[in-house]
Amino acid sequence: MNPNRQNHQIHGQNIVACVWDFDKTLIPGYMQQPLFEHYDIDESTFWKEVNQLPSLYSERGLRISSDTIYLNHLLSYVKNGPMRGLTNQKLMELGSELQFCDGLPDFFEQLKKIPQEKEFASYDFKIEHYVISTGLAQMIRGSKIYTYLEDVFACEFIESPVPPNFMSQTELSLPLDLEISQVGMTVDNTIKTRCIFEINKGSNKNPSIDVNTSIPHEDRRIPIEQMVYVADGPSDVPVFAIVKQMGGKTYAVYDPNNEREFEQTCELVERSRVHNNGPADYRDKSPTAIWMKQKTREIFRAMIKKRQDELSKRAGSPPKHLTESAENPEGLDSRQSTLWK
Repeated sequence: MNPNRQNHQIHGQNIVACVWDFDKTLIPGYMQQPLFEHYDIDESTFWKEVNQLPSLYSERGLRISSDTIYLNHLLSYVKNGPMRGLTNQKLMELGSELQFCDGLPDFFEQLKKIPQEKEFASYDFKIEHYVISTGLAQMIRGSKIYTYLEDVFACEFIESPVPPNFMSQTELSLPLDLEISQVGMTVDNTIKTRCIFEINKGSNKNPSIDVNTSIPHEDRRIPIEQMVYVADGPSDVPVFAIVKQMGGKTYAVYDPNNEREFEQTCELVERSRVHNNGPADYRDKSPTAIWMKQKTREIFRAMIKKRQDELSKRAGSPPKHLTESAENPEGLDSRQSTLWK
């Protein structure tokens, strides 16, 4: 039996998933910066307003998500004029202006070449990159890193909401001037864990697989122990916890010039939230690049061992030639008493 042959499963489980946060992980700051610059809006003022919204709405008896209330505030800027005419296409165009951390996107390509190394070349292994972000999906799709990604989980806007009773209408009119007007998808720091299980079960690839469906471990597309999750800090603790507890690798990055961020990631290591930490620097000889390559190879070696163990389990023991017993009560010739098991 060929050890590289997939067993009879829904998925071959031959993939390592590198799962990335975006802001302050792949880019030095926040992705909305080009958006604010384009519309001549003071970035610090916008975020100060966003930070005050939870308490303001709480005074009105409303409970809101502090992770994603900024989406509603962006829509307020659109509706009330400062960002009038903002479309998904414009968000993609602004995404092309994003500047990435040192070493990117070349590092993504370097990781994808690991399965071609001599040690792994005879196997059907591959690497997939995913982004899970509370930021804007269209800006990520417009960035230069998008071509390296297998999938993006992030917030999305709707430009032309369908009207009431649309099912009884034969023709739906579209507004002449498109602009984003509703939130279509939100990703906060707890929904990120759901995204991990979508990747794990393969529901992002096959819509017929619901993320809440019970699927045996051996039938999941990418086991969590074959994942590496990289993010920048405390807000990612829910995902760090899930991935680490279920056998995956976790890594916290920080701005090399920010001592406070370094302290935060060290705390995550000391509290066993993550396996390690390092600078958001992905150049070839950086500690982060070295760690990522080492852990990816470790996962591939574990995958090989898993296949070899499974092969041994399925094939059983080979036939054995029995030697003549010390006692031969039947008085048989030794050639006659030799049997194949």
